[in-house]
Amino acid sequence: MSADLDDWTVGAPRLVAQRCEACAARWLFRRDFCPHCGCQSPQALALTGVGIVHAATVVHRAPDDEFRAIAPYALVLVELEEAVRVMGHAPLGAAIGVRVEVTFVEIAGRLLPYFCPIPTVTGRSDRGDRGDQGGAWTSPSSK
Repeated sequence: MSADLDDWTVGAPRLVAQRCEACAARWLFRRDFCPHCGCQSPQALALTGVGIVHAATVVHRAPDDEFRAIAPYALVLVELEEAVRVMGHAPLGAAIGVRVEVTFVEIAGRLLPYFCPIPTVTGRSDRGDRGDQGGAWTSPSSK
C-alpha cells in the first residue's frame, strides 16, 4: 500500500480496503491478490468510514490485561457505504441499525477504529432507514 493510503493497522487514522479490477470484489486487510478470483493487481480504496451498525456486543471478559482494564466495552460490526463490513469499538449502548462514522482512538496502546453515532437534526442517533428509535450514545470513555 502506498504511504498516502496507509491505514489504521500501520498507525494511520484511515480505513482502507482493496478492490479487484477483474471481478469487482472488495475486502479489508492488504493482500497481493484477489481472494475471490486470484487477480494479482488489487487497487487500494480509501473508505468513508460511514455506515450502519449490523451487529453489536458488549465485551465483559477481555482477552488480555490491557483490555481488561477498559472492560466492559462495546464492539460493533459496521456495513460501510462501500459494501465492506468492518469491526471496531463503539460507545456502550451501541445499537443495531444506527448510522455511524469512524474516528480513531488509542485503546490499550493501539490505534483502533471507533464508531460513533451520527446525530440527526433532532439530536438523536440516526437509525438509517429503520426510523429514529433511540437516543444518542454516550461519548467515548477515557479509560
